[in-house]
Amino acid sequence: MILDLVRLSLFPALMAFAAASDLLTMTISNRVSLALVAGFLVVALASGMGLSDILLHAGAGSAVLAVAFICFAMGWVGGGDAKVAASVALWFGFADLMNYLMYASLFGGALTLLLLQFRQWPLPYPLTGQAWLLRLHDKETGIPYGIALALGALMIYPETEWVKAIDLAHFAIR
Repeated sequence: MILDLVRLSLFPALMAFAAASDLLTMTISNRVSLALVAGFLVVALASGMGLSDILLHAGAGSAVLAVAFICFAMGWVGGGDAKVAASVALWFGFADLMNYLMYASLFGGALTLLLLQFRQWPLPYPLTGQAWLLRLHDKETGIPYGIALALGALMIYPETEWVKAIDLAHFAIR
C-alpha cells in the first residue's frame, strides 16, 4: 500500500511543484529533476522492474536529455526545462514518450500564445506589486515551459503502467 501511495503522489507532486516554481520564479531547481530521477529508481526497484526495463527507461531519458540540451544550447528552452523533460522521459520510457511529447508541445503552444496575448495588454495597477506577475508579463522574458511539461506529464501519467499497477481497492471509501 505504501508503494501505491508513492506511485499516486510522488510524480504528480513533483510535476505540480515544477510548474508552480517555473510560473513564480521562471526557474526549476535541479532538486526537482534529481528527485524525479531518485524517485524513479526507488519506485522501479520497489516495483520489481527488471534491469533491461530500467535501462530502456534510462535510454528514453538520455535521448530526451540529448535533444533538450541542443535546444538549451540554441536558447530555445531553459536548462531546468531540459532536465525536467528528461526526468519525465525516464519515468515514461519509450512506451509513453511520444504521447507525452505531443501533449507537452500542445500545451506549450497554447501557453506561448496565451502569454504573448497577455503581454500585449497593460498590467492592471493593482497587480503591479506582484514580482512574479511582472516577470511573467515582461516581453523580454521567456516562456515558463515547465508548466507545459508538467501538464503534459500529468495528462499521460494516469495511463502509464505506474498507475495501472496500483490496487485502487485499498483506497476505496468503505
